[in-house]
Amino acid sequence: MQVKFEAKAEKEFLALAKSAQIQILKYLKKIENLENPRDFGKALSGNLKNYWRYRVGDYRLLCKIQENELIIVVVDINHRSKIYKMFKGK
Repeated sequence: MQVKFEAKAEKEFLALAKSAQIQILKYLKKIENLENPRDFGKALSGNLKNYWRYRVGDYRLLCKIQENELIIVVVDINHRSKIYKMFKGK
């Protein structure tokens, strides 16, 4: 499994405190080595039905899993109080 960041997620990631970045990278390494990344994530519903959520401390990683290429695409990273607000109404 390979992990890629969309541009927005990479920008959000780089804006985080170094300690949060390290915590997220450790988590991504863990799921990158899994046979099934869904074991640790949660499928979302409604407007976000094609996305998976991963909890890393107070942060949430919003991801798409592309099975045909075995890629987890990190779409957004933000604090748990903000992550879903941008997707309301879509």
